[in-house]
This record gives sequence, C-alpha cells and structure tokens, in this order.
Amino acid sequence: MLQKRIKIVLTLFILGSFSQIKAQERVPFDQGKKYILADVSVIGKISFNEQTVVTFSGLQKGQEITVPGEEISGAIKKLGKLGLFDEISFYVNRIENDSIYLDLDIVELPKLNEVKFVGVKKGKVDALIKDNSLTKNKIVNENLITTTKNYIENKYKKEGFYNTKVTITTTADTTSTNQVNMLVRVDKGDKVKISKIEFEGNKQLTDATLRSAMKDTKQKNPIRIFKASKFIKEKYKADLDKVIATYKEKGYRDARILSDSITYNKKKNTLAIKVDVEEGNKYYFGNIKFLGNTVYSDQLLNRYLGIKKGETYNGVLLEKRIADKSKPDAEDITNLYQNNGYLFSNINAVEVKTVNDTIDFEIRVTEGPIAYFNKISVVGNDKTNDKVIYRELRTKPGEKYSKDLLVRTIREIGQLGFFDPEAIDPKFKNVDAAAGTVDIEYHLVEKGSSQIELQGGYGGGGFIGTLGLSFNNFSARNLFNKDAYKPLPMGDGQKVALRLQGSTYFQTYSVSFSEPWFGGKKPVQFSTSISYSTQYLNNYITQKVDKSKSFNILTLSVGKAKRLSVPDDFFVLSQSVSYQHYDLHNYNTGLFTFGNGTSRNLAYTIGLTRSNKGVNPIFPTYGSEFSISAKVTPPYSLLNGINYGDLGNQKDYKYTYTGSDYVDANGIVVKQGDYLAAVPTSSNPYPSRVDNYQDAAADPAKVDQKKFNWLEYYKIKFKADWYTKIYGKLVLRTLTEFGFLGAYNQARGVVPFERFYLGGDGMANYSMDGRETIQLRGYENNSLTPINSNGEQIGATIYNKFSMELRYPITLKSSASIYALTFLEAGSSYPSFKDYNPFDLSRSAGVGLRVFMPAFGLLGIDFGYGFDALPGQTKPSGMHTHFIIGQQF
Repeated sequence: MLQKRIKIVLTLFILGSFSQIKAQERVPFDQGKKYILADVSVIGKISFNEQTVVTFSGLQKGQEITVPGEEISGAIKKLGKLGLFDEISFYVNRIENDSIYLDLDIVELPKLNEVKFVGVKKGKVDALIKDNSLTKNKIVNENLITTTKNYIENKYKKEGFYNTKVTITTTADTTSTNQVNMLVRVDKGDKVKISKIEFEGNKQLTDATLRSAMKDTKQKNPIRIFKASKFIKEKYKADLDKVIATYKEKGYRDARILSDSITYNKKKNTLAIKVDVEEGNKYYFGNIKFLGNTVYSDQLLNRYLGIKKGETYNGVLLEKRIADKSKPDAEDITNLYQNNGYLFSNINAVEVKTVNDTIDFEIRVTEGPIAYFNKISVVGNDKTNDKVIYRELRTKPGEKYSKDLLVRTIREIGQLGFFDPEAIDPKFKNVDAAAGTVDIEYHLVEKGSSQIELQGGYGGGGFIGTLGLSFNNFSARNLFNKDAYKPLPMGDGQKVALRLQGSTYFQTYSVSFSEPWFGGKKPVQFSTSISYSTQYLNNYITQKVDKSKSFNILTLSVGKAKRLSVPDDFFVLSQSVSYQHYDLHNYNTGLFTFGNGTSRNLAYTIGLTRSNKGVNPIFPTYGSEFSISAKVTPPYSLLNGINYGDLGNQKDYKYTYTGSDYVDANGIVVKQGDYLAAVPTSSNPYPSRVDNYQDAAADPAKVDQKKFNWLEYYKIKFKADWYTKIYGKLVLRTLTEFGFLGAYNQARGVVPFERFYLGGDGMANYSMDGRETIQLRGYENNSLTPINSNGEQIGATIYNKFSMELRYPITLKSSASIYALTFLEAGSSYPSFKDYNPFDLSRSAGVGLRVFMPAFGLLGIDFGYGFDALPGQTKPSGMHTHFIIGQQF
C-alpha cells in the first residue's frame, strides 16, 4: 500500500482547444496494472457538485481501470469538452490491494463579474452585452474573448467603420473568488466611405446606371438619405453580380467583369473602386418551346411567361417568370404548379440554339406526382392554445399541397398579433416523393400580446390623455378557473379592452369585448362595447372650460364580422348596430341651437373589406386593403308625419295659446314679434287661435330639438391602402380616403353629429358625438375643418385625403419594431356637397419615426410642413411636430 499521494497523469491545460498529457512524477508502482476504482474524490475549490463532476468524467466506482490508461485519459477529455475548467489533474491517493483511490484536482475557469465598454455609446452597450451573452457568472475562456472581439469588429465594419479594432482584457475581481472583470475597448476609427466608383469598358450602359445597380455599395453623395456610403466586402461582391444582372436585363447575356480593384487612401480614409467590364453583344429572344408539360397547355404557360419572340433578351426577367425568388406569392410558372399540388415539379430554361444575335430556348418541365399535406403541427406556442392557431391554418392534412395556402397561413398567423411575424418558419418534414406526402411543422415565437395603452396628444387646445389595458389573447371560458390566472386567463384569442380617456373638458370610460371565432366553428367575429362620456363646453378661442355646461353620452354597440368565400376569401363582411343617447345641459354651440334636451342615435353599419397585406401587421411589405362602409339610421321623416320644411317658417300657421306660450300645430313654441297684431288683452286674455302672424317665428332651440330627437342620416366611407416593395427593404405605402355624410330629407338637413374633423395627428378623438378626426400632418389638429360665422368648428360633411409614405425598417425584432418614414399628404374637408372641390387641397410633407413595443403599442413622432394657408390666413401653415402615442397603424 502506498500512503504517498502521487500525481500519475496528466494535466489538461485548456488554452483554446489545446490539451496536453504529461507525467509529472515517476514512482515505484506497477505501470499499466489494472485496478478496481474504489473512489474518486474531488479536491480544490469548485462551485459545482462533486458527484456531478465525477459523473461527467465517466468514471464509476467498481470499474476496472488501467493506471495510467485510456479510462483516465478519456475522463480528462470529457471534462475538458465541458469548457468549464482551466486545469484538470488526477492523483493517486492510495492503493489497497487491487483497489485504487484517486483524487481529481480541478481549477475552474474564472467567471464574469462585470463588463465595461470604452468607446461605445451608452445606449448601445446593453445590446452588445445581450448579443454576446456577457452575463454575470458567464465562464470566461479564450473562445468567449475571441468570439466577442470578432462579433464587435464585424458589426462596426458592416456600418462602414472598416478599421475597427477591439481589445479585451480581464482582471481578477478582488471582492469575490475566481471571478474576473472584463474591459472591452472599441476603437471604431473614422467611417470609411467610398470616394468614387468608376467603370471601364462600358459603352452601352453609363457609369450612373451601373452604380445604381449596386444597391449596398454607394459612393459619397450628400443628397442621398436612405443609403450611406460604406464598404462591406460580402455586399460588394454581391453588388458586382447585380451589375452583371443589369446587363442581362438589357440583353447583354455575355457581359462579365474582367477585373476590379480597391484603393485605400489612408490620409482621407476613403476607398476608390474601379471595375473593368466586358459588355459583349446584345441578344434577342428567339423561339421558346415547352417540353414535358402535360397538366398545362403551351398557351397557358406562354401567358405566364409573358415573353415574345423578337423581344430584347432579359435573363433576369426569364428567371423571375419561371421562379421569382423575391416574391413568395408571385405569378410565375413554378408557383402555378406548386399552387396546384405539384410540390416536386422542376422547371428549367435551357438555351438550345444561338444564331447571330437570337437565342432559342426550351422550357423543360418535370411535373412529378401530386403531393398532399400529411401531418401538420405547430411548436413554440407556450401561452396560446392550439385551437387558436389550428383554426387559422389553411394547410389541412389530406388536402392537395399548395404554396399559396402556405403563404396565406404564414400571413394570417402573423396577423393574430400573438407571435413574432418575422420568426414564423414553416419547416418541411418527411418529404416523401414516392408517397406524394409532406409534413409541415410551423415554428413560432410567442410575443407579448397584451398592452398598456398610454396615449397622449394635444387637441382642441389641451392635452388629451388615455390610460387603457388591452388583453389581446384573453380566455373568457377560464374566468372562474383560478389556476388560469397568470396573472389573467389567456390563450383563447379573445380581446378585452378597458379605457379611460380624459382632459380638462371631457372624460370617457369604455369596455369592449370581441371573440374572433364566435361559436368556435367559423371565422365569425362577435364584438360588443359600452362607453360613457361627459364633455364640458370648451371655448375654441379662449380654451376656457365651463363645467356647468355638459354633454353626456351613453353608447352601446354589438356587431359581427364574417369572412366570405366569394369573390374570394380575402373579403370580410361586417355588420353592427349601435345606440347612443345624448343628454345636453346648457350646452349651446354653433352645431345646434338647443342647449338643453336629449337626442338619440340608432344606427346600422355595414362594411365590406378586402385585405391581403402582409406579412407583418406592424410593417406590411406587400398587399393592399380596401374597405367601404355605410352607416344608416331609420328614415324617421318618412314615418312621423312632421313637415320639417315649415318648422322654421311659421307663416299662415294656426297657433294655440296654452296659457303661457303659443304653439303651432306641430307643438312647436313660437315667439311674439314686435308687430304682432293680436295679443292677449284684459277683455280676451286667452285667445284660442291667432291667425297669420307674419312676424311670428319658431323658437330655434325647440325646432332643433324636434329635428334631432332621433338622428336621421347616412354616412358613406371609402379607404384604399396599398403596400409596394420598391427595392430591398424600402416600402411605399399609398393611401386614399373619402367620407360623406348625407340626409334623407333635405328639409330636415344634415345632423350636427357624426361629422369629419380634418388636420393634425388624427388622435384627438375626445368627442363622442360620432365625429371622426382625420390625420393630415403639417397642420394643427382639426384646423382644416369648416367653421361657422362665429368662428366655431361645425365639422365637415364631406372630405377626401391622399397620402404617400416611404417606409424603411431599422429593426423588426419582436421586442421592438422601429421604422423611419417620409410622407407627402394632401386633403380637404367641406361643409356641404355643393362646396366640394377634389382639387382644392391642403398639402404637406415631412419625416417621421415609429417604434412598436408589445407592451405599449405604437409610439411615434412626425415633423410635417404644411404648404398651404389655413382658411382666412395668408401664410403657409409651416412646420408642426406631431406625437403619435398608441395610435393604430
């Protein structure tokens, strides 16, 4: 028996991937003898459980081992692969007969205590820490230091700082054991810009044309906004390919780049690029023949191809018409087959003959068997119940494969708002061409769907604030299930919203609920809401509020929306019934003359919408949305027998004295004029009738009360919204809106409710009289709204608006989506249809920024310049800043 502890093997130093085994000391024991492992003891200061370490080594009590031998070498390698230890040593503690006792001496790698950055703005430090996982207690090894250094250098090089240098040092932390502090020094240097890009050998295409083909490599230009001048090697190589693609689009099939050179000017910190091209000859399309097609005729495939004999050769167009990889839903030949089950189809264009400048092609089609969806599954939904997702899937097991249905499914899952639309990934599993089946597994990343609504803005001269809670994935069926409260029952796709909105002159309280699949079998949305509002009279000029003059509104509504199958299943038909009760107390405005009384609004709304925009509802990149709606009330004037044309003109009417007032045949009180011929006298104090009072006039307040006891109107609105990807990530949004408020009975007139208020940020929905505020940036809120002779806003009965926005995403991560925009807008509103002039518009332009965070909704700021003067003014509206908080996108 040996009592002396002997280091028999083997020290492993972890320096990168380097390991070394060495014998430190030779002692007189049987080399290579087999022993029974009696025990392994872990010595040294470690933070891990000793038995766990032994388990990871692979050594077990009672096993037969050779000392030294493969068992111990293998144990060291296994522990080394964990990447947790700086040094691993085995010692012989003692030997008893054939049993051996080993000590495992381990030195752990240090752990990270804190990290500091020098040369980086504070706002970017957190992102760098997160991207490199530099969290507290992270194991610090050479691999971590190297990958962190490379990541940061490459990140800044992609931003144009091509000379970025990063140094990382670690120092022992004196306040704790085996921990280090990391210092990351970042020297970005100056951004390397491209002074010029020159081409040689180009005669048919100009330098400017070829430079514009290079989407990510641009020479310096102070006018350009969206693309900075910077050099990224990988993108530069891709841009050279785009130069050749541009030649192919113009017919120069044989164009190629002979050479390219990059010259660095250290003094100016700029690059100069020179590209030598060979253009070759210009070609034209000759005969195009289809081979192998049995499902579709040559005529149909030719219509999809859209290329005729004699046209200039365009290799890029030919590829797109066969398979457009930039658009998943493109109308190309590949999608024609794949949308009808031919998943395994293959279409190739082959040049078969070239005569002079004409090229003949064969489009060779391998159709393959029809494929069917087999197993459809979803992963990643931790909160949302399976049924909420599966009911949206258009890819059903047993149905014919369709790429179009796959794209539609991705779009509609994204529009649920419960998942990161940029991360939806349908993975193809078990693709079996022989059986003609394919499994689809949708990978989802859940995001926060509930929101705290904090909305603020200025409207009507005062600050308007909103506090609301919106639970967008609510579960009503689990209201009484205490285990479902985390903190509220969620997962069934329902929506509950609670809102409190107010300022110095109004308060509104509302509750709403919606169920997107009412009954659970069909996509029929049911919604209901109730709200109560109190609004005080606010002087538009002085901004003074009089709380003795109030306007109270109670609103109830219920509605449903159904997805249609014709003309196609992008259409949704919505219907709703709403009731509003208005109660006025000394609330006299220019809209109507009675300040005390009530009015009621019972209306039916029907709307038709077609939306195929996608895929991200926050930042759509394609598709459109069209909607038209009509809101109508019953035609009371056809039923109640009141002659509204004579309510304000009481000539030749019979009046009855009631003891205190004169009333006409309709019960309207009339006033006594200065020249009233017959008045009560002592001899006849109560004349029963008074005829032909030429100067008797109806009380306007009583007339309006009679007119608007039940509101009567119809309201038509139209909206068209398009999204088009210009190039890269740049998206153009075009929008047009139109609204009209009319009356069935012209004698009764257009109601003072439900009107349009144009101008500003579109957020000032502080009045519940049915008014709609329409955004037109570059002008004060509601400033483009008609006013009466007293300078009071009376609202418009007709408006139109046109808008164009260029949008560019900065980031579309689920934690925060950010995009910049620039816009042009024009619009106007009118007091009546006879004043309508669609060409007399107020115009504006500006820039803005939007930030969407799941917990708070959309936040934004716009800087808009109004080019035209407000009514009654001569100077342009000028520059205005608009804050957008919580507004829908």
